[in-house]
Amino acid sequence: MIKIKNLSKLYKSGQIQVEALKNISIDIEEGEFVSIMGPSGSGKSTLLNIIGCLDHATDGTYELSGNRVDELSDSKMSEIRNLFIGFVFQNFHLLPRMSAIRNVEIPLIYRGMNKNKRRELSEQALKMVGLEDRMHHLPSQLSGGQQQRVAIARALVGSPSIILADEPTGALDTKNGSMLMELFVKLNDENGITIVQVTHEEDIANYGKRILRLVDGEIVLDTKKQWREKNV
Repeated sequence: MIKIKNLSKLYKSGQIQVEALKNISIDIEEGEFVSIMGPSGSGKSTLLNIIGCLDHATDGTYELSGNRVDELSDSKMSEIRNLFIGFVFQNFHLLPRMSAIRNVEIPLIYRGMNKNKRRELSEQALKMVGLEDRMHHLPSQLSGGQQQRVAIARALVGSPSIILADEPTGALDTKNGSMLMELFVKLNDENGITIVQVTHEEDIANYGKRILRLVDGEIVLDTKKQWREKNV
């Protein structure tokens, strides 16, 4: 699904150049659950942004579901994001004056889908995350864990090939963070959804089946686990 070869990212600020990623090569297969770990400044969020078609690499090639992303314009990258990728962010990014179901509908509105069909799909997505009884609540009427589940439903509603999560438990307490990760496990195990998450927390990373560790823009360890460690 994801094929990255010799990928580098260089940022320039005046006379200063910072190499955020250095010659990264990875393949991620359909149905994997990958955790990207690393200290602050290691390049993990930069890598996730490139995978998510939010940024271009400076060098190297990137193929997503058969599409050479590194050759695409910004507008084409936007189309790829809408068709193939669902995003889950640390701070939810829900529109405060819209109900849960209206928030979930947003990606389908961008696709130009008719109202009845997008409402049907949004209801299904909210049921998948256990919020069928909170569809018409505003974000302010939901707990942090419930808001993050709305964000996951929004990521799922367009049937993406991959879900990308950037510190998805960062704004949650331990209990809600564990519940969220168990939902990710279920979506991965039962629905076969490919998940790539960035986290700095070891216990959260261990919910994945594979861990990539980045240091100074380079992959220093790529561990595929034969079993999933359960957190208690």
